[in-house]
Amino acid sequence: MKPLFVDADIQKAETLPTSFYTDLDYFEAAKAKIFEKSWQWIGDMDSLLSPLENMAPVDFLSPLIDEPMVVVRDEDNQVKCLSNVCTHRGNIMIHQPTKSRHILCNYHGRRFELNGAFKSMPEFEEAQDFPRPCDDLHTYDTQLWTNHIFAAIRPSFAIADVLKDMNDRVGFLPLDQFKYDAVLSRDYRVRSHWALYCDNYLEGFHIPFVHQGLNQEIEYENYETVLYDYANLQIGYTKGQSPSFDLPKDHIDYGKEVAAYYYWLFPNMMFNFYPWGLSVNVVKPLSHDSCKVSFYSYVYDAQKLNIGASADLDKVEREDEFVVEGVQRGIQSRFYQSGRFSPTREQGVHHFHRLIATFMNA
Repeated sequence: MKPLFVDADIQKAETLPTSFYTDLDYFEAAKAKIFEKSWQWIGDMDSLLSPLENMAPVDFLSPLIDEPMVVVRDEDNQVKCLSNVCTHRGNIMIHQPTKSRHILCNYHGRRFELNGAFKSMPEFEEAQDFPRPCDDLHTYDTQLWTNHIFAAIRPSFAIADVLKDMNDRVGFLPLDQFKYDAVLSRDYRVRSHWALYCDNYLEGFHIPFVHQGLNQEIEYENYETVLYDYANLQIGYTKGQSPSFDLPKDHIDYGKEVAAYYYWLFPNMMFNFYPWGLSVNVVKPLSHDSCKVSFYSYVYDAQKLNIGASADLDKVEREDEFVVEGVQRGIQSRFYQSGRFSPTREQGVHHFHRLIATFMNA
C-alpha cells in the first residue's frame, strides 16, 4: 500500500485517492490501524442492564472486529468492560444479561471477581506458578458519559477530552432523562465504503442539492463546522419555523436559534442532538463496498418529534444513501483518482481525511 497524503492546507489539498475506498488491502489494514485504536459506543446503561442485572455481553464492532466483551457493574455501581473470554481455554462465558456475584465459566468452572481478577479454579491445586496475572480477565479502557458507555481495545487518544468538548455544548440538556426508543431505532444497509458514508455526513455542502426538505428548515448560509482533534461539530440554525434549543444565558450559542448539533467522533460515530432528544448513528463496516448504519434514538420531548430539522429522518437517510451509493460506483471509474475540497464547505471532510492518512501511515 502506498502511504496516504492529504495536505494540511485545505486550499491545496486533494481528497484521499480512490484506492483507499476500493482496494481490499486498505480495508483490511484499517481494522488494526484505525478501528482497533478507536473508541466505540457500545450502548447505554439502561438498555444493556436492567436494575436486576449486573453484567451483559456487548458488541465492540462486529463483524469487522469480533472482540468478545462483557460490561460489568459492580457493587459500587462502577462500570467497566472486561474480556468475555475465559483465561483457561478461551470459552465465551456470558451469553445474555444476568446477575451474579462473580463471573463464572460454564466450561470448567473457573471463577472471576467482578473486577476481572481470578478467583478460583477446580482441579488446579497441583499447578505450579498459578495463578499468574495473565489468569485475570483483560480490562478494556472504558469511559462512561452520562449513561452511555464507550470502550476501546488499544486507544490512541483519550475520549474523555472529546466528550468534554461535546458536553460543554450539550451538557445543559437533561441527558440522563433521554430514553431509548426501539420503535424509532433502525438499521440501514448501505452499498458503499464506510468512509464514503462519513464523508457525506461531514459536510452540509450537499444539503441544498440532496435534501430539499431539510434545506427549507435550516439556514444553509450560516451552517457552521467546528473542528476538534478527534471530532467535529456541525451546527444547523433554524430559519424560524423549526423548534430550537432553549439555551441558557451562559451558553456559547446563547441568542442563536440552533435547530441541531451534529457531532461526529472519529472514526465512525455520530451524535445528533435535536430539541426532541438524541440520535446516535454508528457506521459499521461490512466490506470494502458495504456498511451498516445503526440509528439509536433517545427521546426527551416527544412533542417535538418529526418537526423542523429532525422531520422524517428516514427520508433524509434514504436521500443520503442514494448519493453515497452513486459515489461508490463513480469512484471506480478509470478516469477518477481524487478530488478537491471546498475551503468554505468541506472542512470536516478534509479533517477526516487527514486523520485517516495519519492513522493509516502510522
